[in-house]
Amino acid sequence: MIKARTAKFQIGQVVRHRIFSFRGVIFDIDPEFNNTEEWWLSIPEEVRPHKDQPFYHLLAENAESEYVAYVSEQNLLPDDSGEPIRHSQVAEIFIKSKDGGYRPRNPSLN
Repeated sequence: MIKARTAKFQIGQVVRHRIFSFRGVIFDIDPEFNNTEEWWLSIPEEVRPHKDQPFYHLLAENAESEYVAYVSEQNLLPDDSGEPIRHSQVAEIFIKSKDGGYRPRNPSLN
């Protein structure tokens, strides 16, 4: 029997990558790995995450660009900087809340 894991982070939360220099806002969560085998195998084996954990879809950004990232829970940390996310799609999906976080524009889609 597979034990279901509860996601540590939530939709609308701003997070940063534990190793690489990027951050983003979570817009979707997979309870376990749900991408291609090719994608998973492209990650160097010494840093390849386990598949049996939540994976997060992020509107991500680094100093140079904005993109969508797919990241394992073990590689994320909360981002408490308070800095807004500049990704161009944030306003399509989220409304900025008074506390500086993000809430889904259409909660029924989540």
